[in-house]
Amino acid sequence: MSTLPVIAAVDGSDDSLRALDWALDAARRREAPLRVVHVRQYPAWAQPDIPVAEPPDLGEDEVLDQARTHLQDKADGLVTEYIGMEGVPGALLPELGAGAQLMVLGSRGRGGFASLLLGSNGMAAARDAECPVVVVPRPGREVHGEAPAEPGPRVVAGLQVDSPDEATLSFAFTEAALRGARLQVVAAYPWPVHPWAAAGQVVPPVIDEVAIESETRVLADGFLAPYRERHPDVRAESYVVPGDAAGNLVAASRDAELVVVGRHRRRLLAPARMMGSVTHAVLLHAAAPIAVVPPAPPEE
Repeated sequence: MSTLPVIAAVDGSDDSLRALDWALDAARRREAPLRVVHVRQYPAWAQPDIPVAEPPDLGEDEVLDQARTHLQDKADGLVTEYIGMEGVPGALLPELGAGAQLMVLGSRGRGGFASLLLGSNGMAAARDAECPVVVVPRPGREVHGEAPAEPGPRVVAGLQVDSPDEATLSFAFTEAALRGARLQVVAAYPWPVHPWAAAGQVVPPVIDEVAIESETRVLADGFLAPYRERHPDVRAESYVVPGDAAGNLVAASRDAELVVVGRHRRRLLAPARMMGSVTHAVLLHAAAPIAVVPPAPPEE
């Protein structure tokens, strides 16, 4: 498969060690090398009149030593390299994505507030990296709603039927194939609909919910058809549900192996990279690891 590495970003926290285990498994499934990266932040931008500590010696890195020990009996036969860097993790990690097929981080690092659900480095990597980024949450996240009762490995993917993204669907099908899992594609439609006729007046909807659900299902199955042909070994099911897309994806994340969501495309009037409200909510609340996939490049 691809020779590009799977990158695991570590910082010595328990969260990053869980991400390291996830990255190790992902590298094995992809037959790819594993690259373990630790970025040590050094305030090189500090003012000259403010004394700072000496830059760290990159030849000695306790965090990388911890990672080596952690993988000592786990990474047999897998090409593994350990890289120490100096700089701002939130800036350097996204740059490393250009030379990787996947990047994996824990939901929180050693810094920040204990109440944070997602650290700044994970947010920056998910928003800016050129490769898909997997954020591994802490165990024990509680989600509301009912997850599908059928047992077995399951990958969940979000599908926006009015603007489907090829990269997200392709990644989700590939990941399901690598894991021997069924793929549950969640396509949510807004309901109930409350059109406003005038200030303070609500007109009952003239659109039948059954018709909206049926149209959404037809669109979803149409988008999935070519991927089903390319991956005949993947059992892909469209899961058409009313309501909030983020809430439905979070509910479906219970007992799932992975949740796959897309990142917003850049637009002419909004050229900055964005994640979107649904992706942001899933990152904060999903119980399973979350893969944020950058959009496919626009056609010429």
